Amino acid sequence: MADPQPQAEALAEPARINGAAAEATLSGGELAWRPAGGGGGGEVQERRLELESEVLGCQVEGRKLRVSTFAASGGGDGERPSALACGGGAKGGGGDGSRRRGEVVLEMESEDAAARWGDAIRDRLASLGRPRRLFIIVNPYGGKRSGRNIFQNEVLPLIEAAGILYTMQETKHRLHAQEIAHSLDLRKYDGIVCVSGDGVMVEVVNGFLQREDWETAIKVPLGIIPAGTGNGMAQSLLHAAGEPFSISNALFAIIRGHKRPLDVTSVVQGKTRFFSVLMLTWGLVADVDIESEKYRWMGSARLEFYFLLRVMNLRRYNGRVIFVPAPGYEEVGEPVEQTTSCKQNGISTGSQEDKADDRNGETSGYPGPSIEEADLEWRSLSGPFVSVWLGNVPFASEDAMAAPKAEFADGYLDCAIIRDCPRWDVLGLMFQMKDGAYVNSPYVEYFKVKAIRIEPGMRVGSSNKGGIIDSDGEVIARGDGSRAGGEAEHLMAYGPPIQLTVDQGLATIFSPKSR
Repeated sequence: MADPQPQAEALAEPARINGAAAEATLSGGELAWRPAGGGGGGEVQERRLELESEVLGCQVEGRKLRVSTFAASGGGDGERPSALACGGGAKGGGGDGSRRRGEVVLEMESEDAAARWGDAIRDRLASLGRPRRLFIIVNPYGGKRSGRNIFQNEVLPLIEAAGILYTMQETKHRLHAQEIAHSLDLRKYDGIVCVSGDGVMVEVVNGFLQREDWETAIKVPLGIIPAGTGNGMAQSLLHAAGEPFSISNALFAIIRGHKRPLDVTSVVQGKTRFFSVLMLTWGLVADVDIESEKYRWMGSARLEFYFLLRVMNLRRYNGRVIFVPAPGYEEVGEPVEQTTSCKQNGISTGSQEDKADDRNGETSGYPGPSIEEADLEWRSLSGPFVSVWLGNVPFASEDAMAAPKAEFADGYLDCAIIRDCPRWDVLGLMFQMKDGAYVNSPYVEYFKVKAIRIEPGMRVGSSNKGGIIDSDGEVIARGDGSRAGGEAEHLMAYGPPIQLTVDQGLATIFSPKSR
């Protein structure tokens, strides 16, 4: 029989806990205490703190050991919320599952005892795989321009309480985060955290995949603290774990250090490549997302406001989507005869020939996933379309579940396509988007794909007005003839095919631990 794995030594000593005499124990991953001498009769209530899920860190001050907690709120004790929150060992003490920061103070019999207990708690926390040093990118311009305040008032206190070292840098301009990620010495950090909307995280992913050491870079864990307009990634991660949406819950997930793989989608037109982790939209949703920028001062309400304006003058777009369906969706659409390859359509497929071209040219980094078209069964749907929505995660924003069946690393994109649809039915779909029920509408085609090619056309009734193609909040192609003041040339052209192919679990992201 193999020897059992060594376990950390259990500690048990008398102490004063928040001023009251108690017997304290530290065993395994739990700090527990009960009143000394039985508490004067009656049932003795033992209180517990689970280090992994309720403790940020600890500090030793002489004989005092201060344990910083972030536990479910129990209420009734304004002074020490976390001490009551763990009463009786119950989890989720707050009825709404919210957490509150608190502190438990252990006064030991000697300074040596306090130091010994402090070391023991820190060793146990370190064994959980928590990050020790983070690089934090703050976007001060996103959403309601609250990134800087969120970092100072909400992120910094918890990071410091957890004893995590950090380097912080603010973004100064568009694609600055991509530049940072491309050149950063990643050996110094256990993760990259974005205090921003989803766009900055996408920039970091693209920066990683443009590096010569992209295979190592893309495995550096990413974290997201919601400070933007949509915050779809943070909401998707918290919802999947049964956690309420909040900045502090998103941050605590990073501190705890749990991770999950994340699909990365390669978006390609010709030799131009972009990497996405959230969504790509064409039609109504892209129009609302981008054209509502003039109302950014409204915060997330700008999206609902402009959606109503857009529905009143509903646009429809000609075009076609061609796709490789996931198992179980082989009957969606019509079969396509593969007479024209992606290569002939001006789309690089990541073949060995393309990779050699990249090596011989100026580009470096990840060339994208390979697909062999001869081995794939393609199908198609033709417009007119009101909206084409491709999602990698369930939520597009805090209150819009655009892809209710999406998973973080299943290797597929979820497609929600609204074809020609009466405007008032479109309005009704908006009210069903909070929980994803809109996908059950007869006007919505919902399915999963491994790869998809968009062939965007003009608006119905127009010979020269196209639409907007938006990936993760950034315009990648525009055919409506307009460009915002100072806006750079778009990454891709509107009209030629744009292909998306999924690379399963390529990236890594900090994620809450499911309950």
